Amino acid sequence: MGIMSSRDALNLAREQNLDLIKITPKAKPPVCKIMDFGKYKYEQTKREKEAKKKQKTIDVKEVRLSPNIDEHDLSTKANHARKFLANGDRVKVTLRFRGREMAHKATGKEIMDTFFKRVEDIAAVDKPAKMEGRNMVMFLSQKRQ
Repeated sequence: MGIMSSRDALNLAREQNLDLIKITPKAKPPVCKIMDFGKYKYEQTKREKEAKKKQKTIDVKEVRLSPNIDEHDLSTKANHARKFLANGDRVKVTLRFRGREMAHKATGKEIMDTFFKRVEDIAAVDKPAKMEGRNMVMFLSQKRQ
């Protein structure tokens, strides 16, 4: 509608039973729009909800191992990790040491490497195996094609 005084713009908005809304208040002169503010806020929240629906949240699933795990148990855990990775989730592989098992950290590293070899066709290492207290932790994510 062009440049006009704020009083004229406000009167024009009142005649149409609408609100005068500042779009860019810092501009010279400020840019305003005549519209129904309630309807505008409703449509804005509706758009935000739609955007939230389309977002993909990435969960972190955990697979726990122990230093004296058997071959079959390891393959079962690897299959679980495959399912998690196929769903687009990250996998936290935790190997927990108890008591005197702490003396055999090299064995734990070997188990982590064996575990990764079973899922390496679908997984990539985000964080390599590292000791955190009594646990050895490794993060895996889905391989990028």
